[in-house]
Amino acid sequence: MKASFTTRDYARILELAHLGLWVAGSRPDEPGSAPDRYAEVAQKLFGLATAFGCADLVGEDEAGGWRPSEKLADGPAREKLDQFLDDTFWTELVQRLAERDLRAELGATKLSDELSPEETTRLTALEDGYWREFEQRGVDHLVVLQGGRG
Repeated sequence: MKASFTTRDYARILELAHLGLWVAGSRPDEPGSAPDRYAEVAQKLFGLATAFGCADLVGEDEAGGWRPSEKLADGPAREKLDQFLDDTFWTELVQRLAERDLRAELGATKLSDELSPEETTRLTALEDGYWREFEQRGVDHLVVLQGGRG
C-alpha cells in the first residue's frame, strides 16, 4: 500500500498519534507507558518523522525509542488535550452529580440502566442546573463533605 502525505499532513498525523496515546493512557514522560497495542505503531510513525520533514517533532527516549518532542507535546496538540481534559472533567462532574441526586430522590435501588421518560426528564433538569451553576461559578460553591453526606 502506498500513501502520500505532505510534511504538514504528517505533522498532523503525529499530533493525532500523540493525542491518541495520551487518551489511551500513555505518558510522554514515562517511556514504555504506551499500551502494547499502540506502542509499536506509534514507534513506526515517530520513526518516520525525519523522512517526512518532521524531525523537530520527535526525539529519542532513554530506551532508544522515539517520543514526541516538546514542540509536538506543547504545540497545538497541548491545546487540544487541555480542552479535551477540561470538557471531560465538567461533563463527568455534571453527569455524576445529577445521577447521584436522581438516585437520592428515587432511592438507591430504583435507578437502573434504563430510565423512564420521567426519570430522563428529571435527570436532564438536574444536569441543566449543574451546568448553569458551573458555567457561572466554576467550582467556587462546590463543597465536599468528608465522610459522607453530613
